[in-house]
Amino acid sequence: MTFINTIITWVMQQRIHQIELFMKHPHEVQHDIFQRLIEMGAEAEFGRKYHFKDLTTQKAFRERVPIARYEDLYPYIQRMMKGEQGVLWPTEIKWFSKSSGTTNARSKFIPVSKEAVDDCHMKGGKDLYSFYTNNYPDTKIFSGKGLGIGGSLQVNEFDINENSHYGDVSAVIMANLPFYAQMYRTPSLDIALMDEWEAKIEQMAQTTIHENVTHFLGVPTWTLVLLQRILEITGKSHIKEVWPNLEAFVHGAVAFEPYQSSFDALIPRENMRYMETYNASEGFFGIQDQKDSKDMLLMLDYGVFYEFIPMDEWDKEHPTTLGLEEVEIGKNYAIVITTNAGLWRYLIGDTVRFTSLIPYRIRISGRTKHFINAFGEEVIVENADQAMTEACQATGAIMSNYTAAPRFLEVGVKGGHEWIVEFDKAPADHAKFVETLDASLRKINSDYDAKRYKDIALEMPKVHFAPKHTFYEWMRQRGKLGGQHKVPRLSNDRSYIEGILPLL
Repeated sequence: MTFINTIITWVMQQRIHQIELFMKHPHEVQHDIFQRLIEMGAEAEFGRKYHFKDLTTQKAFRERVPIARYEDLYPYIQRMMKGEQGVLWPTEIKWFSKSSGTTNARSKFIPVSKEAVDDCHMKGGKDLYSFYTNNYPDTKIFSGKGLGIGGSLQVNEFDINENSHYGDVSAVIMANLPFYAQMYRTPSLDIALMDEWEAKIEQMAQTTIHENVTHFLGVPTWTLVLLQRILEITGKSHIKEVWPNLEAFVHGAVAFEPYQSSFDALIPRENMRYMETYNASEGFFGIQDQKDSKDMLLMLDYGVFYEFIPMDEWDKEHPTTLGLEEVEIGKNYAIVITTNAGLWRYLIGDTVRFTSLIPYRIRISGRTKHFINAFGEEVIVENADQAMTEACQATGAIMSNYTAAPRFLEVGVKGGHEWIVEFDKAPADHAKFVETLDASLRKINSDYDAKRYKDIALEMPKVHFAPKHTFYEWMRQRGKLGGQHKVPRLSNDRSYIEGILPLL
């Protein structure tokens, strides 16, 4: 296995010089991607509707093709789900990535073409290993197996020919892995793709404890559930007693900082590495490429063309978008993508902040719908995660999950924010936790600080300390257990928090 590990490590490192090419020539690479997408898209119905054959510039593309939300593309996708081809993309669509619902449907179904599988999702998976082996050339990661918590997969019952499937993006990727990649992952696909979440966790725990797991990949929240169950079964004090060769966790979907203390409690920090990726149902977008920085390199040669909406344009009916060459460091932007699966100027709902322009590196700052701005405070998820981390550090707490919403003004009562926080380890001093949370938000967000000044518009936040398993039960009641589902951190209304309060 040592020899095989050395060979695979060498192969993975060969990709680095290609990555360096788009790092040095980002605009040229994105221009080439744009031209190829328009050329292929011209052969699909959507491209014919907007006369792609006449498009020669990005400016003309922006003027002619409107920005689309899922609701806008839904009529096209609905036809594709029924088996119709050549609608948004010219090649055959046999896979759909299922993600959380939208205003007109319980679930979203994102088309995944062969080009998107091979040149985006799979390429991203390979590249994360390229970066890892380049940063840690002495790694033994390929001497064992990677543990992946997959979603579920099923035959598309809407397709009259039953010729397509849908499932979580992780499940779609697992189902398309080549045989040699399957040899280096665990558990078996029949367990990884189970649709009953609680039974799946149990099966995964029972089977993987006997494997030589060197790394695992997944969403922090659900990975913690699995690790805790493994320790319950084995009676071990920490995970490296189960998997002594464990060296890395590749994570994504939610910010990791608030969960770091939870992982430290389960896995000794020594020789344990953490690596962030930005992989969504719509595509693979970013990878942490430096071992001494949590910034993610924006991956520019995956068949995705990027545009960015400044924060003050988010709510406009026809927002202005910026090209990659126009973005600035430190500002928040909503991402608009055009992809090799037929998502044309699609607003995915994520927001990012650029930390570097040479090369282009980002951090995820939140969601366009997940923020609190009821009083002009403009609190985003990135602010909340940082404040939560500082409050936990100051009080020795380990956070499990949280959500927050506004408390609206009433007659004789000022407004404020209301939080529900669940802990693996409760804070030693509850009052200090709340004070630190508030002080941290005031420090990092000047708009929040201005509204909190002398309690002019916002009072001290109200924080509920939830019993263990509160969020798990809430998610279970909503049918939202599993890797694709995440607890919404912030909301500008009280719809989520009102559903959780009765469980306290």
